[in-house]
Amino acid sequence: MTNQSVSAETPKSASHLGRPAWFHGFDRVSLKEALLGYGLLLPSLLVFLVFYYGPAMFLLYIAFFHWNIFASHSTFVGLHNFVELAQQPIFWQSLVNTAYYVVLVVPVTTLLALGLALLLRELPNLRAGGLSQALVFLPHVTPVVATSIIWTWIFDPNFGLANAVLRILHLPQLGWLSSVHWALPSVMIYTVWHSVGLYAVLFLAGLSTLPKQVLEAAQTDGARGWLSFRRIVLPLISPMTFFVIVLATINTMQTFSQIYTLTGGPHGGAGGPAFSTTTDSLLIYQTAFLYLHFSLASAMSLVLFVLILGMTLLQKLIADRMVFYR
Repeated sequence: MTNQSVSAETPKSASHLGRPAWFHGFDRVSLKEALLGYGLLLPSLLVFLVFYYGPAMFLLYIAFFHWNIFASHSTFVGLHNFVELAQQPIFWQSLVNTAYYVVLVVPVTTLLALGLALLLRELPNLRAGGLSQALVFLPHVTPVVATSIIWTWIFDPNFGLANAVLRILHLPQLGWLSSVHWALPSVMIYTVWHSVGLYAVLFLAGLSTLPKQVLEAAQTDGARGWLSFRRIVLPLISPMTFFVIVLATINTMQTFSQIYTLTGGPHGGAGGPAFSTTTDSLLIYQTAFLYLHFSLASAMSLVLFVLILGMTLLQKLIADRMVFYR
């Protein structure tokens, strides 16, 4: 009787032999749920693979080759494309323009966004506050190309609104987009107008998480106004400030659409006058799709990627010492 029970239980216990530890308890239902989950993720993964990771890997490939869209084969050239870039004055000018653009736009946008967020936070009426937030955020959701065309009219040196305001203020009129010195600052003005709403809403979200007990205790101890903002509010929203600066830096270094549209697009020689608004992103587009030097454009893209990565790592290094995580 005992031998029969042992022999009857042997196949059941033997069925678990040879299975890994994680397999125990993994029944048919959980396997079906896992397959269903991966099946639902598959369309999104295919989109990322086809439109993001696939082109990125191909870009990395052709940066080290002499690749022609009309040729059936490519030739490995090593670092020749990067050496050729280093010998192009327009490439160095595009890097200088990009640096100038980022150094001015990012701090101005961050400070304005923080100021707007503080103003919106003080609005007592919920309905008025919601309407104000929507108006501040509205420029960011408008199409870049459409609003850029409107701003070309605003910056028109003859009948534009910008010079009309200067005339009212009895100030000298400017050439704006037609001036070598004012073309890139004009693009900066548009960029700040278009993007400040997004960062203001992000700062507002950070301000909404401030602990009221800490602010009330600071007011009780006499910390008000600027002192409270500098000693209490700024440290508490430093993680959001770091996020806004990193996001604004990355977006600004990749700016293309407004520069292309404001400076004339395919008809007016985008990047002018005299290459004064030619940034790295715009030069990548022109090199690839106007002059069909795709390998050289890929090398530029890798340089831009390395610069963005280096800026982000530098900001992270600074943030490790200055950001307060609670």
